[in-house]
Amino acid sequence: MEMKPQDGRRSPPHREVPPVVGLLLAMAVMNALLYLCLDRFFIAPRRSALDPRHCPYGHFRMGQMNNCSAWLSCEELRTEVRQLKRVGEGAVKRVFLSEWKERKVALSRLTSLEMKDDFLHGLQMLKSLQSKHVVTLLGFCEDDNTILTEYHPLGSLSSLEATLNLSKYQAVNTWQQRLQLAMDYVGIIHYLHHSPLGTRVMCDSNDLPKTLSQYLLTSNFSIVVNDLDALPLVNRSAGALVKCGHRELHGDFVAPEQLWPYGEDVPFRDDLMPSYDEKIDIWKIPDVSSFLLGHVEGSDMVRFHLFDIHKACKSQTPAERPTAQAILDTYQKVLNSLRDTVTSQTREML
Repeated sequence: MEMKPQDGRRSPPHREVPPVVGLLLAMAVMNALLYLCLDRFFIAPRRSALDPRHCPYGHFRMGQMNNCSAWLSCEELRTEVRQLKRVGEGAVKRVFLSEWKERKVALSRLTSLEMKDDFLHGLQMLKSLQSKHVVTLLGFCEDDNTILTEYHPLGSLSSLEATLNLSKYQAVNTWQQRLQLAMDYVGIIHYLHHSPLGTRVMCDSNDLPKTLSQYLLTSNFSIVVNDLDALPLVNRSAGALVKCGHRELHGDFVAPEQLWPYGEDVPFRDDLMPSYDEKIDIWKIPDVSSFLLGHVEGSDMVRFHLFDIHKACKSQTPAERPTAQAILDTYQKVLNSLRDTVTSQTREML
């Protein structure tokens, strides 16, 4: 016997939402979320302009340290620092990976007493120029000719390509990140040209490999200058310019005014070599920046937008070259412009 519903009303038929409608709704939600995140992804600053390690003079803070600590003394360097292995050597210093309170640090030792003046000059520069642009000084001992600094495992800029080609760093191997590195580099040059110790010239930079070796890549992919052994002072009010070394220089990496001006028929003499100013650093910026930009997608587009400012850097007349600040401003404008373009194009695709 057939059962009849007790209520005379008929329940409405159940309608299923077509799968395509659900898919469209999901895509709409995802697009909305992506749109809201675009500004944060493309426009958020890479890092604060303030130095998070800021401490009073004579103190340091690194890594996960909560408080500032006084520079380590001779006694502390002798008893608390354990030398592990040599990781680098130059004309002035040998550098050893070392350990202090379970933290990796870099211990530099004087190579030869003949280089002690350069060693002490570099130490004085490190002590006086501590900032976000300079490797963190942890301690020193003039009696033992040792300097302790923060260790950066990614090494110098010489190994930048090898580092960024590693699979774990592919996400940061972009034109945006590389242009930011170039801005870090120019920012360091600007700082040295307007340092608390006056206008300083980065003399230890007579070719690209040597120049790259003076800078370290940090774990958050910024740049700090590490080697300040050759940082002479330009003092215009006293009429004091500089000369980088006492030997004849060659090649097109160095500025024209650094080359012997009297031709091959006149033997080089240091006392006849004219001096020059900080604009030799400006001449080298296009070459260093081009290396930093590399050959990733978009880097040639960046080079195109930087063509005019880089052409000005290569002026044969030093006074006509732009300041490091002017170059930095141009880099920032290009970064903002291209980033906005990418953001706009991405939004249109949504």
